[in-house]
Order: sequence, then structure tokens, then C-alpha cells
Amino acid sequence: MSSAALRRAVRETVSGLPREFWWLWTSTLVNRLGAFVATYMALYLTLDRGYSASYAGLVASLHGLGGVVSSLAGGVMADRLGRRPTLLVAQGSTAAAVALLGFVQDPVAIAAVAFLVGVASNASRPAVQAMMADIVRPEDRVRAFSLNYWAINLGFAVSSMGAGFIAEVSYRAGFLIEAGMTAVCAVLVFLRLPESRPQRAAAEAAEDSQVSLLTVVRDGRYMGVVGLSFLVALIFQQGSVGLPVAMGESGFSPADYGMAIAVNGILIVVLQIPVTRVIQHRDPRSLLVVSSLLAGYGFGLTAFAGSVGVFALTVCVWTLAEIVNAPTQTGLVVQLSPVHGRGRYQGMYTLSWSAAALIAPLMSGVVIDRFGARWLWGVCAVVGTAAALGYGLLMRRLPVERPAAAAVAGAEADAGVRAS
Repeated sequence: MSSAALRRAVRETVSGLPREFWWLWTSTLVNRLGAFVATYMALYLTLDRGYSASYAGLVASLHGLGGVVSSLAGGVMADRLGRRPTLLVAQGSTAAAVALLGFVQDPVAIAAVAFLVGVASNASRPAVQAMMADIVRPEDRVRAFSLNYWAINLGFAVSSMGAGFIAEVSYRAGFLIEAGMTAVCAVLVFLRLPESRPQRAAAEAAEDSQVSLLTVVRDGRYMGVVGLSFLVALIFQQGSVGLPVAMGESGFSPADYGMAIAVNGILIVVLQIPVTRVIQHRDPRSLLVVSSLLAGYGFGLTAFAGSVGVFALTVCVWTLAEIVNAPTQTGLVVQLSPVHGRGRYQGMYTLSWSAAALIAPLMSGVVIDRFGARWLWGVCAVVGTAAALGYGLLMRRLPVERPAAAAVAGAEADAGVRAS
């Protein structure tokens, strides 16, 4: 690509978006650049504090439970109190809770504060997504969510490498740096972002009431998709809960893990958009089957890794699975959702990932403590195979369409989910 063509592509990607979006985007990037707790909690507890993998898994699950609770509460706050107050409360609370986590030493206190961190940090995510939808024109939302998604993964890639080296010096410094950068996000919101909550029309409220959560639960084929999504999410969660513990027990340092896991964010930043363009017209059943197998066996290959380079190669395999699965899965979710019930249907889909974040740490901790890390990677391969078989059988009964519009809707939904 020529330099002129590259400049034109960049200009077309970033032009036309409101200034408020870019302040929100900057807040997202700063927040992810300072990410430390979620990535290094397991290493902090097992290597620095000397706790077992099971305890580390319990704490990570409590952190995830806090996220499950606050995802619902944060959405209610964003609608009732407004986007800006919710962001300020959530980010201020996150900064305080993360700083406190770096100082508490009692195991019960650590678990309790980790839960509070999960509550506070996840409460802002519905407000961020709602504000982005408020301030960006409908025709620009796909581009806006994609740019925000890019910022999330760029920040994750940089912070994974940097925080690994910080952890070798002081885990507490990592907690304090994250607290400080989260406080900077709150300041940006306070100074630069006005309230964006629209007035809700009575007609919209009446339409929303036609579909309830019970309607979603009774939709058997959709719940089948949610169940399979949970299995795949259970595998992907091992990148942040099982992998750091297994590498630590094998003698690798936090910096080694940071270098390996950073490959995930880098590849997503580089490949997500071009790969999505390639696969958007492909058979979704084949894509979901293949991505499930790549996820399961990508983690399964970790059992044979003995160097940072090989660990990084296994990350490449399951990252490719993530890149393929995300837009395909979310496109299917949008297709199966009724127009006036998309929020609740997307909420149930998001719940599958939240539940996986809650259960995966417990699963990995117990398996590693009782049987060893190789068994965990074997379980991932089995779960990936089961998910692939499930998609193959379920999709035979679903009238799956592949229009460009569905692919675009899926990309927008994926950007919203990952941004959360």
C-alpha cells in the first residue's frame, strides 16, 4: 500500500467522529494502558504472597462475581443517574479499591477488596457503551466501536509487557500505577465529557416491555447458542487465569508471561479488522466449528510449551480462534434477536462471558492444584471439541443468513461486548 493510500485509509477511519468520542476513546486507552490487577492478580497471589492456585482462582472468581453484579447495576445507574455521574462514581471507586488492594494482606481482606474492585471497575462499562452510542451518529457507530476496541487491545498489549517488568520490581507499584491512571480517566470525564443521556420516549418504553428476560430464557435455540458461547469463553479465560499460574509454577517470570500474552493484544490490533472483512461472507457454521477447535487445541498445545517463544506460538493459535469467533458469534446473536429485544438478548449473551469469568478461575485453580497444568490444557482441548460438535449440530437447525448487513451488525455488537 502506498503512503498516499495509507493516509487516505487512516483519514477515512478516524474522520467525522465528534470530539466527545475522542475524549472517551482517550479515557479508554489510558485505562487499559494502566491495567494491572486483572492480568497479574494470579501471579501476585501465588508468587508474591505464596497462596495456592486454588485460592488465587477463588479471588479471581470473586473479582468476576463483582463484575457480574455491577454490569447490571451499572446499566441501571447509567439510565437513571446519567452516563457521566456513573463514570465518575465507578472510576473514582475503582481507583480507591485498586490502591487499597495493594496494601491489604489478610487473605479474607484480599478476597473482599478484589470483589469490590470487580464491582467498581465493571460498573463503568455499560455507561461507556451507552455514551458512545449517544454521541456517535448511527452510521458511524460500527467505526466508533471498532476504534474503541482497537484502543482496548492496544492498551492491553502495552500494559501486559510493561506491567510484567513492574511486577518484578514491586507488585504494589503496579496497583498504585493502575489506581493513578484510573483517576486520570475520571478527571478526563469530569473536565471533557458532558452528559449524553437522551430523553426516553413513552413509545420506546412500551416496545421494550414486549420482550422480557423470561422470553429469552424460553428461546431454546438461542439459549443453545449462549451455552456454546459459555464453553468457548471458558477456554479463552484461561489466558488470564490458568496460563500465568502454569507459567509461574514452571519457573517463568511475570515479564515472561507479559511478553507471551501481549501477543494476543498485538495480533487482535493488527488482524481483527482485515480478518473480519475476509470471513464476513463465509459459512458461519464452519467458522464457529473451526474457531472452537483452534481455541481448544491452541490451549491444549500449551502442555508442550517449554519456552517463552513456544508459549507465544500457542497464544497465536488461540488468538486466531478469538479473531474468527468474535464477529461470527455476535453476528449470529444479532440475527437471532428480535428487534425490540436485542438489549436483553445481548445481555444474556454477555452473561455467558461473565459466568465463564466467574467459573474459569475456580476450574483452573482446582485442576492445577490436584492434577497439574497439563490436565488443564487437556480439558481445554476436550471443551473445544465439545463446543465444535455443538455448533455443528445446532447450526444445522438454524436458518443462518450471511448478508453483509448481518456481518456489520455483528461487528458492532462485538465491539460493544469486548469494550465491556
